[in-house]
Amino acid sequence: MNNETFELFFSMLSVALLAGTIVVLLARVLYRQNAVAKNIVDSFSPWALPLAAAVTTTCTLGSLYFSEIVNYKPCLMCWYQRTMMYPLAVILIVAAFRKDKMIWRYAAPLAAIGITVSTYHWFLERFPNLDAGVCDVEVPCEFVWFENFGFVTLPFMAFTGFLAVLVFTTLPKTTTE
Repeated sequence: MNNETFELFFSMLSVALLAGTIVVLLARVLYRQNAVAKNIVDSFSPWALPLAAAVTTTCTLGSLYFSEIVNYKPCLMCWYQRTMMYPLAVILIVAAFRKDKMIWRYAAPLAAIGITVSTYHWFLERFPNLDAGVCDVEVPCEFVWFENFGFVTLPFMAFTGFLAVLVFTTLPKTTTE
């Protein structure tokens, strides 16, 4: 398979993850008022932590594939996102095996920082003049390696991963796990 196939695959995975995350987030917001929402959260809750671990592991492996195999040079913003995502992959795998219900204390701050950095990076791609002097001339942050569906780029994929982790790890633990 060529790298365009992987780009499309990860883009579709990112959009699907975003859609699922939004459903879970809306169900969480409506949890007390709506029986369907309560059922969604109660059914999803036991799978939230393993899924968050799978998301971060996939994001980590995807970023390594694009930088080490396809040779997309990561910019400074990419490295900042990686400093949040890579540790999340490790701690969420460990937490999933240990069934650690308090992992949100460690995961939520990393995910929130990652959301902030990836959102800024995605905006930098669209509006390069937003650069506050953090980007490198040799590997500029506004350079887009690929874009699918008119909006899915590497920072957008990172954003969806971080958002999913934030939503999934902070779900109320409503069922016996």
